[in-house]
Amino acid sequence: MIKLTQAHIIGAIIAYLLGIFIVPLVIYFSKKAGLVDVPNERKIHHGPISRLGGIAVWISVMLTFLFLVLLSYYPKGVGLSGIIVGGSLMFLLGLVDDIFCLNAKFKLFIQIAIATMVILLGVRIDELWVPWADSPLELGIWAYPVSLLWIVGISNATNFIDGIDGLAGSIVTIGCIAIGIVSFVVTPPSPISALVAFILMGAMLAFLTFNYNPAKIFMGDSGALYAGFLLAALSITGIMKNSATPVMYLPFIILAVPILDVAFSSIRRIMKGSSPFIADSEHIHHKLLHHGCSQDKVVLILSTFAFACAIISILIAGSFSKYYIYAVMLVAVLLILNMVSKAIKKTDINDDGHEK
Repeated sequence: MIKLTQAHIIGAIIAYLLGIFIVPLVIYFSKKAGLVDVPNERKIHHGPISRLGGIAVWISVMLTFLFLVLLSYYPKGVGLSGIIVGGSLMFLLGLVDDIFCLNAKFKLFIQIAIATMVILLGVRIDELWVPWADSPLELGIWAYPVSLLWIVGISNATNFIDGIDGLAGSIVTIGCIAIGIVSFVVTPPSPISALVAFILMGAMLAFLTFNYNPAKIFMGDSGALYAGFLLAALSITGIMKNSATPVMYLPFIILAVPILDVAFSSIRRIMKGSSPFIADSEHIHHKLLHHGCSQDKVVLILSTFAFACAIISILIAGSFSKYYIYAVMLVAVLLILNMVSKAIKKTDINDDGHEK
């Protein structure tokens, strides 16, 4: 039987290797089926690009999880069914939207329904730490709206930052690392949440191999909503639900980039008298592009900020432990594999940027 401390390392590697093989298949299928993203006034890419990257991420995560179960590792944890089922439903919602372009208000309604189901399955914030109280504040009936706002908000916030090559995937990867490590060291620890976080990290790194500028595939709503949902749910089950201390607020630091972006975007749209659900080209990454930054530089700036927030969160959680070393070694190995894959990919591209 696999020990849990081995399972999260093995899971990340398996998810990465699966993704490396699955993503090219999804790209091929997308082009054959005509399921590509066409440039318009809001989009900065050139030429039709596959928009079904979420399929590769979801399949990689689910197959890895199933593989670990077949290896006699049977994970148990509060909210695990909600994470698996809710994430799959959020992925399907995004996939339908990628293909048929759903109405924004209808999508929000379905997201609320999915989040409600997940909350009933135990993925909810039941209490809050307040500095002036001797004990945690029990939310009672307010647990539902607070949890709903977090799950739906982070899911959409992740979707909002998916605007340039490599950005959303990089932010999600960094978020997974931080949530995974902190989930291990909070009291009581949540190794199941850490396991799923590391599996998603591996799958996302594989996707990024083909998503860095110039991208050959986009995450799409299926991938962004799925990854955003997992970040929201895992931060609840791994950190917020298990720690009635200031540590429970660390996800606000870990996910600072998408949170700040969705907050400023919503406020800006409301002040202009428009709906906060109507997309525009004034997100943080758009503003950096308008100031002359290249796509790669924008990704570097925002990823560096996200990485700094992740390190701060890890240090606050007090995780000077073997799990931090494990994570650093694991990410280093996967990044090396990622760079090798990118180098192989570049051999298939001419100097003028066109595929051979």
